Amino acid sequence: MTVQAICGVLLRIIEEGTGSIKGDADSAYEPITTFEFVFVLHLEKEIMEITDLLCQALQRQSQDICNALILVASTKTLLQKMKDERWDDFLSLVKSFCQVRNIDIPDLSSSYFTRGARARREHSDHTLEHHYRVDIFYEAINCQLMELNHRFNDSSMELLQLSANLNPKSAIDNFRANDICQLVEKFYPKDFSEQEKLVLNVQLQHYEIDVIKHPDYKLLTSISDLFQWLIKTGRTSNFDLIYRVASLILILPVSTATIERSFSAMSLIKTRLRNKMEDEFLNDSLVLYFERELAEKISLETILEDFRKTRDRRVRL
Repeated sequence: MTVQAICGVLLRIIEEGTGSIKGDADSAYEPITTFEFVFVLHLEKEIMEITDLLCQALQRQSQDICNALILVASTKTLLQKMKDERWDDFLSLVKSFCQVRNIDIPDLSSSYFTRGARARREHSDHTLEHHYRVDIFYEAINCQLMELNHRFNDSSMELLQLSANLNPKSAIDNFRANDICQLVEKFYPKDFSEQEKLVLNVQLQHYEIDVIKHPDYKLLTSISDLFQWLIKTGRTSNFDLIYRVASLILILPVSTATIERSFSAMSLIKTRLRNKMEDEFLNDSLVLYFERELAEKISLETILEDFRKTRDRRVRL
């Protein structure tokens, strides 16, 4: 329902309603037909339009690291551009909206006073335009930028940037082996021994010649595709350390969807009757819940066969 339709309904209730319903409609109609309400509503709309693409991308079950990097950077840039360059255009838009709908536009050059009787008696050095521009417009954008900087701080962005160097889409033109070594040294020091770090450097040199220059490499579009291609071609034995780095990158929580699904699934799996479930069994159950499409392809005969091979059983299965 549009704002115009809502106002129409409220006006009809005010004209035809009785008792408390009429009073409630009147008290609701007054604030939504003020300049400040229109200003805030338009500001929310503008900010949400800029951040919506990133929010939608982070809700996907799987999100490519390169795409996440690009969207975070572009969202920050657009928000900063809105703050630096779009105040005049935004204010004109709000004024035009109010003029068409006969909403009073205050004198923005007049002094601004905070609400309340005591506040009105106090002298203010700020104009009404300063209030809308600094206290609302700038502050709302700054909050969005602070939230993005908090969630994607310098350390997180560096991790994603270094990890993106294994993505075929970015590495095909500018592969930097030193970035992978730096990634391991800075973010995964306990996952590789000192000797393995030296071997990794050598593997990366062979990787640049054998893998990146391979004709099939140009057909790969993501790290997961690279992961599968290395397995399919049997190159995981030659590049086992690079394979390990790719494995660590694939479990990076770039997307929030898997995390949100985890909390939802836990309430379904670990119920009151299963509250003593051990962590290992809970993890296995959650994996099966998340990967239902893959789990449905596994036959009971395959499970029994794998179970039979693990050790000798007293009872024949």
